[in-house]
Amino acid sequence: MQAEIITIGDEILIGQVIDTNSAFIATLLNLNGISVKQISSVSDDREHIIKALDEAKSRADIILITGGLGPTKDDITKKTLAQYFKTDMRFDEEAYQDVLNVFNYYGKEVTPINRLQAEVPEICTVLRNPNGTAPGMWFDVKGKVFVSMPGVPYEMKAMMQNIVIPKIKVRFKLPHIVHKTVLTQGIGESFLAELIIDWENSLAEVGIKLAYLPSPGMMVRLRLSTSGNDKDSLNAIVDKKIEELKTIIPEYIYGYEVFGEERETLEQLVGKLLRDKKKTLSTAESCTGGYISHLITKVPGCSDYYAGSVISYSNGVKEIELGISKELLDAKGAVCQPVVEQMAVSVREKLKTDYSIACSGIAGPTGGTDKKPVGTVWIAIAMPDKVISEKFLFGNNRERNIQKTANAALNMLKKELEKSYFI
Repeated sequence: MQAEIITIGDEILIGQVIDTNSAFIATLLNLNGISVKQISSVSDDREHIIKALDEAKSRADIILITGGLGPTKDDITKKTLAQYFKTDMRFDEEAYQDVLNVFNYYGKEVTPINRLQAEVPEICTVLRNPNGTAPGMWFDVKGKVFVSMPGVPYEMKAMMQNIVIPKIKVRFKLPHIVHKTVLTQGIGESFLAELIIDWENSLAEVGIKLAYLPSPGMMVRLRLSTSGNDKDSLNAIVDKKIEELKTIIPEYIYGYEVFGEERETLEQLVGKLLRDKKKTLSTAESCTGGYISHLITKVPGCSDYYAGSVISYSNGVKEIELGISKELLDAKGAVCQPVVEQMAVSVREKLKTDYSIACSGIAGPTGGTDKKPVGTVWIAIAMPDKVISEKFLFGNNRERNIQKTANAALNMLKKELEKSYFI
């Protein structure tokens, strides 16, 4: 079963509004066994909309449209749909009642222009919108279903979940689509592909497609997708292949993502480990300027385990707050193993925590040398019984270097927390 999504509005095409509707609709469709063939954005132009509808119905069984349903002259979707389906407009009393309810809630009179919201194409089934003044419209023509919905996200979401998806389930016999994602960190996309090439080749034998989804911080998501009529069987096949993958790259896997559910981040996973074992954490940041602390404190309840940070961006702060000797900084520079290890030890002692993270590097775009090019970063983890550290070469993009450093540091800590001495 194929669907196509069309968003209408000049504001999307000029970048004034970000199209979040399509992502929401696509996720909901996939969760209900409907594949998305294409997503398009078109201007507030009658001919452009009609052309998009023609092309969409040649590829898909279900065409979902958002936007252009307001009461002003630039909102032309309703009249364009009436023209497309060669039908007249009619006044719908139930849709008008929803308009009245919205205006009554705010203690205002319905204006003539807003009364027009209750006018819809004659042949459509009205989808009531208790959250706004623009009704949705369902057209079932020659085996194809067209659904037009408001562009306001919270109005569209309620309509999709409560009305559109249930009607689609009645109208069509739907298969099941299963997406599961393995989260990896610490290895680049191409190197990862080399390691798992035999496993990847075996996926086609059981009808699974694999997608690589890289992001900053040497993080790659591996999405396994399949479809069919027996959901339990599909899940079992995918789970079996994931178990095989865990034996091939155990050191790089840090979590899993079930499609449609919010995935756990590295900072959430680290926080869960610290809370479960009643351990505490502190940080000493140089090149990241507090970004690691920012990620940690995004997690609700992090005060259970996170003490705080020393943002030792300058050498002076490293000396005064963390006790790094001027002689060491002059001799080795701030970006070196002994400095970052001392940073980790000092902040752990200073803030009296069980664990600490420290980092020092050259984020760029300037400041690099032949021996220490831009992107050189040292990360250290201080623990109750030892200190570990690792050198990284991340690249020449400042923002990505900060993100990569934070992700690498959290993953280093996570791996240590999972080791047997911590239990």
